[in-house]
Amino acid sequence: MSVRTYIEETTTELVQKTSWPTWKELQESAVVVLVASAMIAMVIFLMDTGFKKLMELAYQLLNNL
Repeated sequence: MSVRTYIEETTTELVQKTSWPTWKELQESAVVVLVASAMIAMVIFLMDTGFKKLMELAYQLLNNL
């Protein structure tokens, strides 16, 4: 297969055979990704904060021995 044939077939595939989402679908998907990312970040933040507090307590108990 020549490079020219490859480029022509790829262009045909992208222009004629691929179904692209509408602008509204893209916006809705972006909102879903944004909300999911924020939720995951919050869960990680809470886990990190909890682990930090737990480790501070453990170190404090070890220092008192």
